[in-house]
Amino acid sequence: MEQGFVLDQTYGARAVSQWAAGAPVKSFWAGTRMPEEHFIPIGSYRCASCGYLELYARSEFAAK
Repeated sequence: MEQGFVLDQTYGARAVSQWAAGAPVKSFWAGTRMPEEHFIPIGSYRCASCGYLELYARSEFAAK
């Protein structure tokens, strides 16, 4: 497993959540400093019976 965080970077729009590698680092101007690496879109699956969620960070979850 690799440490990372879910990035929320929109205002007034809908977008696919993205995963960023490493630990988040505070930024005075932006809230969280953006890592230099690329971001990986997150997809989720939900159990219709109990509501359990599983999240996966994979390139195929990017908006098309």
